[in-house]
Amino acid sequence: MKRGGLFPFLLGFAAAAWLGGLFLFAARIQTFQEPAITPDLATTDAIVVLTGGSERLATGIALLEAGRGKKLFVSGVHKGLTLDKLPGAQGLPAPLRACCVTLGYQAGSTFGNADETKGWMAAQNYHSLRLVTANYHMPRSLLLFHAAMPDVDIVPHPVTPPSVRMREWWMHRGTVELLATEYIKFLFANLRLWV
Repeated sequence: MKRGGLFPFLLGFAAAAWLGGLFLFAARIQTFQEPAITPDLATTDAIVVLTGGSERLATGIALLEAGRGKKLFVSGVHKGLTLDKLPGAQGLPAPLRACCVTLGYQAGSTFGNADETKGWMAAQNYHSLRLVTANYHMPRSLLLFHAAMPDVDIVPHPVTPPSVRMREWWMHRGTVELLATEYIKFLFANLRLWV
């Protein structure tokens, strides 16, 4: 191969590898299906919700009300927000508000979510958690939570936002952009942990 043709070849190879990785990433996300909240759903010490959508918090509250965890920890809450002001928190019974819900204000990223949750879990002396976040965010969240808390049993509980159209996702521009962005963040998270 001529030297002038090496760079285009390598560039094309890298692009094909990245695109192939994106399709594998999307296929993994499609395996994260939201489980029904039933009496036989496994119970964990804690339920942890990562902020970013009202569906996440509503699911976390439903899990708490169903007794699937002792306490609910909401990580990444903007400073100044109270539980009453969080989308999805309406209707939470007062006794559960008083005893069993904690808001975390320190995290500003998924790395921060993992670190903030690690501290809270240690303070509670908890050893298992059910992680509630969007399906597309779950691979990166699990990667970072396992890295931060290797001795904690982490059960994924994905939610699927209605705006994320996973069926024939490559046909929907918004979903393509979302998955591509999340895939890049996932790759950088792996690199950061490796370095």
